[in-house]
Amino acid sequence: MQPVVLGIETSCDETAIGIVRGGTLLANVIASSVDEHARFGGVVPEIASRAHLEAMLPSIQRALTDANVSLSDIDAIAVTAGPGLVGALLVGVASASGLAQGLGRPLYGVNHLAAHVSVDYLTHNQPTDPTIALLVSGGHSSLLQVDDITGSITKLGATMDDAAGEAFDKIARILDLGFPGGPAIDREAVSGSASAIDFPRGLTTSNDWATRPYDFSFSGLKTAVARYLEGTPSFLRADVAASFQEAIVDVLLLKALAACKSTGIDSLVIAGGVAANSRLRAVATERCEKAGIALRIPTPALCTDNGAMVASLGSLMVSAGRPATKGAFDADSSLKVEQVSL
Repeated sequence: MQPVVLGIETSCDETAIGIVRGGTLLANVIASSVDEHARFGGVVPEIASRAHLEAMLPSIQRALTDANVSLSDIDAIAVTAGPGLVGALLVGVASASGLAQGLGRPLYGVNHLAAHVSVDYLTHNQPTDPTIALLVSGGHSSLLQVDDITGSITKLGATMDDAAGEAFDKIARILDLGFPGGPAIDREAVSGSASAIDFPRGLTTSNDWATRPYDFSFSGLKTAVARYLEGTPSFLRADVAASFQEAIVDVLLLKALAACKSTGIDSLVIAGGVAANSRLRAVATERCEKAGIALRIPTPALCTDNGAMVASLGSLMVSAGRPATKGAFDADSSLKVEQVSL
């Protein structure tokens, strides 16, 4: 019988609870505090932590109702142990630990980044291992080789400065588009021209390809956009948004497809909040089809932080016979992606 797993995610500003039965999603509840952070132009850790405390129990109760199960039906609990904001993570870890101890159920402290990739299993029935994973979120831009999502992930490259999501937030702020920046720029870019401005593509010179083929850098792009705006009083905001977005999408896919080619792996999973970007999804579909790469991207609702991804990874861990996390454990705000679980 397939295990019923409850997942808890509190790495940033969403209190998210997911429940899965095997590879079937039963509930996915998200209580976001993003509106409370918007006036500050970014996430305030203390506000996020307090919001998690207030939302935790109501979110769990709603998830159980949506899934039509009771606590006694839960076979295992999974929780994001890192990376993320340490105060926010601690709320989730403490809640999951108490729940697991009270129910006498195994607890899996899992990696937030690996969970983003594993949520693909809720969208597609067939496993993708091995696959190249392009993980793009607010704080992370990484290229991974995933041989086994429950225990074998190799980091091929990562951002050297701003992640793609951070760059979206910062440029949206400059353009006065609000927070979060990714969706705002995506909407604005629809009426703009992606070729209007030739913004730079970071780490794509011949020397970069020879020495850092799978790393990312978006700080130079951010600076180029800021300088363009300073020197162009009559700029068209939609064109700036579209051209900036195109530069990010282009670099992400150049690197991802190069990783597929060099490893001989003909499968690409794109995950994380930025994977919800409409232009990234469209260009990825076009380029992967041309290159003969099987592309998989979760539905937009499962790209941003959610409890379903944590429950999914927990379910895969249970099914693979991976041991539960032993004893009490702390949240690890800098947990490396190669460590799938504690």
